[in-house]
Amino acid sequence: MKKILFVFLAAFCAINTYSQHTIKLSVKNSSDKTPLAGATATITSLNKAAAADTTGIITFTNIPTGTYVIKVSYTDMEDMEVTVPVPQTDNAVAEVLLEEGDEHEEEIIVSATRTSRSISDIPTRVETISGEELTEKGNMKPGDIRMLLNESTGIQTQQTSATSYNSSIRIQGLDGRYTQILKDGFPLYAGFSGGLSLMQIAPLDLKQVEVIKGSSSTLYGGGAIAGLVNLVSKTPTAKREISFLANATSAKGLDLSGFYSQKFKSVGLTVFGSRNTGSAYDPADIGLTAIPEFERYTINPRLFIYGVKTNANVGFSYIKEKRTGGSMDYIKNGTSGYFEQNKTDRFTTQVDVQHKLSESSNLNFKSSFSNFNRLITVPTYTFEGTQQSSYSELNFTHKREKAFWIAGVNFLTDDFKEKKHNPTALRNYSYTTYGVFVQNTWTPVPDFSLETGLRGDYVKQYGFALLPRISAMLKASQKLTIRLGGGLGYKTPTVFNEDAEKIQFQNILPINQQIANNEKSVGGNLDFNYRTRVGEVGIAINQLFFYTRLSKPLVLRPATGGNFEFVNTPGFIDTKGMETNLRFSYSDFKLFIGYTYADVNTHFSGNKSWFPLTARHRLNNVLMYEIEDKLKIGLEAYYFSPQKLGDGTVGKSYWISGLMAEKLWEKFSVFINFENIFDTRQTRFDSIYTGSINNPIFKDIYAPVDGFVVNGGIKIRL
Repeated sequence: MKKILFVFLAAFCAINTYSQHTIKLSVKNSSDKTPLAGATATITSLNKAAAADTTGIITFTNIPTGTYVIKVSYTDMEDMEVTVPVPQTDNAVAEVLLEEGDEHEEEIIVSATRTSRSISDIPTRVETISGEELTEKGNMKPGDIRMLLNESTGIQTQQTSATSYNSSIRIQGLDGRYTQILKDGFPLYAGFSGGLSLMQIAPLDLKQVEVIKGSSSTLYGGGAIAGLVNLVSKTPTAKREISFLANATSAKGLDLSGFYSQKFKSVGLTVFGSRNTGSAYDPADIGLTAIPEFERYTINPRLFIYGVKTNANVGFSYIKEKRTGGSMDYIKNGTSGYFEQNKTDRFTTQVDVQHKLSESSNLNFKSSFSNFNRLITVPTYTFEGTQQSSYSELNFTHKREKAFWIAGVNFLTDDFKEKKHNPTALRNYSYTTYGVFVQNTWTPVPDFSLETGLRGDYVKQYGFALLPRISAMLKASQKLTIRLGGGLGYKTPTVFNEDAEKIQFQNILPINQQIANNEKSVGGNLDFNYRTRVGEVGIAINQLFFYTRLSKPLVLRPATGGNFEFVNTPGFIDTKGMETNLRFSYSDFKLFIGYTYADVNTHFSGNKSWFPLTARHRLNNVLMYEIEDKLKIGLEAYYFSPQKLGDGTVGKSYWISGLMAEKLWEKFSVFINFENIFDTRQTRFDSIYTGSINNPIFKDIYAPVDGFVVNGGIKIRL
């Protein structure tokens, strides 16, 4: 009996040993069939996991006979489940082709560089805010894009009015006038019309936001010394989109937005409309508004026409707003007191026509016109003017096997007329700019690309500017990409910037065109991007080093008769530092950590001085938990180090924290956002004005003044 039992056990062990098999998977990118080293695979039923080697091969050993479902994952790719029978036929290797993930697909095509290429193949460093990130930030502030940009590494929005909330954007510490803001590649927000731009753009109809940091005037002309921001609108697709958003805040604000989009056989249509309102809000109970009373209406329809060789789109946008900040008694009861009132009307039109000359060549014409009227009133002063600007461009593109060429000409006009209300000389001006540009993207081998560009701009009043630019990209491995770039920039003199905005342009003399010159810059950056996986954790690391030098900047100086004037100051301003971005993903969790170091200084008359309102250290932390199409929960914390103020003092450091949640169903979702949970306000640890409340002299605003605000609402998708 013992012998029989022994033979039975031996046979069982032999069979069991014989039935242990090997599974091999070859994991590749579906678009170009490149191996995905570091991809991971999991057999849940066996509690086994393995990672791909440098050739993209994943191997499982000692697998019993059977059929197994294997989950394959890779950073920024869609997870895939494959069913593998064991043993595999003739020791075959199963090929697994992963598609790029939804979030990555929404960011894939970038238009700000004019080449409309995949973001992973662009030599110029471009950051994008799109997909889920754009949606989440839109929930936090559905009425404007101020917060959307302010929570990005290396970008800081600067509040220029203590009571009216007017704000500008700073990239890597440089003033807002050095950032060019585009809408679908059209330079629409500059000069007088730039003062309220961030507060008047709602994000519901945006597909993505593209940011290029550093001197970028070669791309679209003057103004992009610190960088450019391109707001990309949604375009029609075969699937109809109808969405509505309603949002209310504890600060007595209400946002109502709607968007419609659909593509038919030969035409397409998008329509966006919104109404944004707010009541005067004073959380510090000091008698002055932290958030002004305002009412704004926006309408933006666009028509798309599709032909065999020619596509076109035409549209217009109209924004009307009244905004009043200042004394709570004045706004609510009509009593005397300090106030600042802005009334604006902004009308823009856009036309874009693309014609296919051949399989490799295209001709593109686009043109825009903008009429912007703004009335600013304070108790003892009124400023009113109309800015009319236009932009027209004709370009030719030609694609070859290893090179992409674009060449073109453009024509810009910028005309400002002030209405006489004060004894100060009128600040009227009329600028005309003629530009010619050429750009080439050369890819001699798949792992290396070189982008070069040259622009020549002639401004009648200020002469000729020659602007070269170069960027190179090396894919050192499947995980590591390196970019190096730099270029020149310029900015035409104007009185419309933060320093003038703070004092409502009072007593500021017009630019003396006889002695003023363009502000000019040179800058460069070095960027490392590394992606990998460690087990189930996806890791992405981006490290940027930057430097920009701005020569003979335009600075506000005292003039005779108690006036002020902008003059080119001998010397320069430079900004240097680094940005570090870390992203970790595990299951349904994502953690983002961003650090910015910006050392910004003026070098005037041989003296070095810390540039005001620039935090040398910033830290961004965001933790997201997301069950796709069901639930989102986000926790964030932002740190700002002390900033030097215009009066020579130094402000306090501070943290801002928030919590956001959204529950999604098939046709609608509800969201709630707790912004600035710990009520961080400048009025809690510093003053915002001196003098009397009826005649305040405002200090620099370097921290929030609105404090803890809760907002929540509903989004409907039909």
